[in-house]
Amino acid sequence: MANQTVTAAASGSFTIGGDLTVNRLGYGAMQLTGPGIWGDPKNPDEAVRVLQRAVELGVNFIDTADAYGPFVSEQLIKKALHPYKDDLVIATKAGLTRSGPNDWRPVGRPEYLRQQVELSLRHLGLERIDLLQLHRIDQKVPLADQVGELALLQQEGKIRHIGLSEVSIEDLQAASEFATIVSVQNLFNLAKRDAEPLLDYAQEHNIAFIPWFPLATGELAKQGGPLDKLAEQHGSKPSQLALAWLLKRSPVMLPIPGTSTVSHVEENISAAGIELSDADFEALTHAVK
Repeated sequence: MANQTVTAAASGSFTIGGDLTVNRLGYGAMQLTGPGIWGDPKNPDEAVRVLQRAVELGVNFIDTADAYGPFVSEQLIKKALHPYKDDLVIATKAGLTRSGPNDWRPVGRPEYLRQQVELSLRHLGLERIDLLQLHRIDQKVPLADQVGELALLQQEGKIRHIGLSEVSIEDLQAASEFATIVSVQNLFNLAKRDAEPLLDYAQEHNIAFIPWFPLATGELAKQGGPLDKLAEQHGSKPSQLALAWLLKRSPVMLPIPGTSTVSHVEENISAAGIELSDADFEALTHAVK
C-alpha cells in the first residue's frame, strides 16, 4: 500500500487526559540516535526530514525521552519542528540514566526527576511538557516520592499530564494514589501481548495505551506465515498490517512506530488507511498461540 495521500488522521483520534486530542498513529523518536540509542545519528539531516515528513502526514503525537541519546532525540525534535504547530503533542520521559550504548538504569530520586524535566523543557524549547512519563519505576525510591515530584512539577505548570512506562495494573493503581495518570507505555505488539490485562484496564478507564516496539512480528511475518499471506491479500507489508491490528485492537491504543528514514515513515503512516475486517483481525489475533 503505497498511497502517500493517507495521513495519520485516518487512524482516528484519542483525547489524552480529557484535553489533548491527537491522531492515534504517532511517531516514536527513539531511533533518531546512534547505535545502542547512544550519540548522534549517522545522518542528522535525514532525522530532521523524518520528523518534518511525519508531521506533514498528520502525525501530531511524538514520543521521545531524555535518555534517547541522551538528549539527542529531544534536540533533533526542536531543530526539526520548533516553533511547534498548536496541535502537536510531544510526550517525553524521565527516570532512566545512561552510561553507554544499550545501558539503561532507573533513577527516580525526586531531585533527579526535577532536573531532567527542566532539561527536557530546555532541549525541546517548551514552557510546559504536555505528557511526561516516568520512564521506569525506581524500586529503590518510594513511589510516592517519584510520582509526587511529577505531581509537584504539574502544579508548578511545568508538566500538563503524567504517564507511566513499563508498569503493571498494580503499579498504575498505586501511582494513581499520588497523581492522575493519563497514559501507560508498555511493550506490546501482535507477537508479544503480555500487557493485555493492562490494556484492558486502560481501556476501561479511558487511559491512553502507548505500545512500544509495535512493529515486532516475529515468526508471524515469515514467508507463508499468517501475516505474510494476509499482507499479500491487502497489497501491503506485514509491518503495516501489524499497525492496523493494533489500531483495531482498542480505541485507547496509540501506536508509535519509529524509523530513521523518510520512506519508512511514509510506509508506516499509510497503514492508517488499512481497514482490517473482523475476520482478518481474528485470524491475526489467534495466529499467536
